Amino acid sequence: MKRVLLLLLVLVYGNCFSQKTIQDQRIWFAYLGQYKFSEKWGLHVEGQLRTDNELHQDLQNIARLGGVYFLSPKETLMVGGALIDTYSSSADKFFTEHRLWEQYQINTKWSKNIMTNRLRLEQRWIEQLATKTTAYQNRFRYMNRNLFHITDLKSVQAEFYAIVQDEVFITIGENKVNSKFLDQNRLLVGLGLNNNNKFRLELGYMNQFVTSSYGSDAMNHIVSVTLFHNLDLQKH
Repeated sequence: MKRVLLLLLVLVYGNCFSQKTIQDQRIWFAYLGQYKFSEKWGLHVEGQLRTDNELHQDLQNIARLGGVYFLSPKETLMVGGALIDTYSSSADKFFTEHRLWEQYQINTKWSKNIMTNRLRLEQRWIEQLATKTTAYQNRFRYMNRNLFHITDLKSVQAEFYAIVQDEVFITIGENKVNSKFLDQNRLLVGLGLNNNNKFRLELGYMNQFVTSSYGSDAMNHIVSVTLFHNLDLQKH
């Protein structure tokens, strides 16, 4: 798996520097909540705000909701939907995307470290402002995420850790959104604070490489701020 991930990174960034690429800076804020109602069932709630690097322009808003089925303490299945509004600088207005998604996720622990592998399928309906039509795309996403324990903060029942994560986005079949096989890649490094496995606050740098069928590719340098919230609502 590590060799495959390394090969993908080499292909992505080798391709990036072989052609003209537009670069930009951005700030992303995200909240990811997982609420467990029973031994097998839960709810995923997610909200994201993505802006320019000066917090002046709202570039994208994401609301994602899904049902969670716990196959085991390590494995989950999810199915859900999302509503995304994205700003178009050329049209100076937002366009809307409706999305369905299905995913499988497995967590592996060794010592105090955690590795997560996530497979996600997406069905996307994206508004086209120029033609006033809707374009459809099938997309596959694979994420490998690693949390490396640094130290325990026993006074507040917290853990300090490092993050190394990569996610690749692959286009499936012919579509009018992006004809390229590689849709985008996101590489993240950062630090996190885990409070008693209920809250995780993470701050990191993300390198997002986005391909385009109609213009130049883009590389965004992103400050990523994420709050994870796990809430167990079972009656014990």
